[in-house]
Amino acid sequence: MSRIAKNPVNLPSGVEVKQDDRLITVKGSKGSLSVAVNPKVIVSQQDGVLTFTAADDAQISKAQSGTMRSIVNNMVVGVTDGFERKLQLVGVGYRAQAQGTKLNLTLGFSHPVEYQLPEGVSAETPSQTEIVLKATDKQLLGQVAAEIRGFRPPEPYKGKGVRYADEQVRRKEAKKK
Repeated sequence: MSRIAKNPVNLPSGVEVKQDDRLITVKGSKGSLSVAVNPKVIVSQQDGVLTFTAADDAQISKAQSGTMRSIVNNMVVGVTDGFERKLQLVGVGYRAQAQGTKLNLTLGFSHPVEYQLPEGVSAETPSQTEIVLKATDKQLLGQVAAEIRGFRPPEPYKGKGVRYADEQVRRKEAKKK
């Protein structure tokens, strides 16, 4: 059995979990999320605790039980606390501005980049060079952050670009004459 799947998921107060056929729905104060359960995983709920076990002794079943446990745990954390991802813009003239569901980015191109945020993700810009993304779905938040970073990834010579707040960019030495 997966070592991760051995740990049960404790449901805090205010979180409601429903199991319908092969679908798990988690409702909390910040919203509702649902995921399809792999048929190789058995999910059981009792006394505010979710446990995940493999349906058989196959290696893939054991691995999927740990994966399902992590996904459902992230859903529980998302509907109670939510997730946050911070991005920094490094470079002269690089700016960001949040306007409702759009993010206007000036990244040194000949045109401004306008990014439409998907439903469930919100953006704030505390300063012109910082972006704070918030969502209940961890996977969607990571995808949005990666797409924004992909417009201008940090380059190794000057370090300019869009980077995660905790990211360390390895710098290269410039060409010598």
